[in-house]
Amino acid sequence: MYEQFNSQFLSLGKTFADAAVKAQGVALAGFEKIADVQLKAVEKQVNASSAFWSEASEVRDFDGAKAIWPKGVALAKESAEKLYNTNQEVLGITLKTNEALGNLIKGSFEATNETVTKQVNAVKKAASGK
Repeated sequence: MYEQFNSQFLSLGKTFADAAVKAQGVALAGFEKIADVQLKAVEKQVNASSAFWSEASEVRDFDGAKAIWPKGVALAKESAEKLYNTNQEVLGITLKTNEALGNLIKGSFEATNETVTKQVNAVKKAASGK
């Protein structure tokens, strides 16, 4: 009797440990994708900003400031658009990662349920045979 309990708990523990390792891998892969997207966005923004500020540092008079003003507004607009697009991409990656984690958990519960059902049926069959 104790052997059946031990084997059930060991089986469940192994199943949950495997699921946890897989979930960690999926979560880390999602985190890696998000970090990559954000780092690329920051790199592009830093390059655009430094190019603008290097041009702005050469302005010496009011006419030069008037000429560079539209470029500054365009940079701010592009920055806001890129921020929005990056956030949408991050949200998409997060949703895909959460969906993968949900499928993993669902599969883990189904496998555990199947294992427990088989063991219960085996015990019922053994008990009715005595």
